Amino acid sequence: MDRKERDIKITHLMCREIQAPIVSSLIKAFADKIGYDNAMEIVKQVVREDAILSGRTLANKYGGNTLRELSKIVNEVWANDDALKIEIIKEDEDELCFNVTSCKYADIYEKLGIKELGCILSCSRDFWFMEGFNPEIELVRTKTIMGGSECCDFRYMKKARQGTDGPGQ
Repeated sequence: MDRKERDIKITHLMCREIQAPIVSSLIKAFADKIGYDNAMEIVKQVVREDAILSGRTLANKYGGNTLRELSKIVNEVWANDDALKIEIIKEDEDELCFNVTSCKYADIYEKLGIKELGCILSCSRDFWFMEGFNPEIELVRTKTIMGGSECCDFRYMKKARQGTDGPGQ
């Protein structure tokens, strides 16, 4: 392999597109052998563990685990290659709120005929990612394009600290 071939960068979107066909085939084969519910439980556990590790890894790579670094990850990793079209609602030290109005991840899963797996393989990762990235930041999301909505509503915010100068303290 020459240097030019080694320097090719695989984007996050490309990685998902490469992984999806084999992963879905494996899931379907396991479901046939051990039952759908058992296979899905295993898939969820594996995806959860991978997402937590990814959160830790990217926090280290980006030199921190604040909303500032998360914003960079969203834009430089998840939305790279025009994978996501993002509309920022609010961005400060306590909140990162945005809508995704176009999602090529959802397009890939739909094109492959495995949209039902896309929620587990991609969307659910967002919550588990935060366990590894920073468990003090909460994600609230009520809808996804993958689930049939017109947008995904990402609302990241620092969790309220209990027992600190709040009302009645």
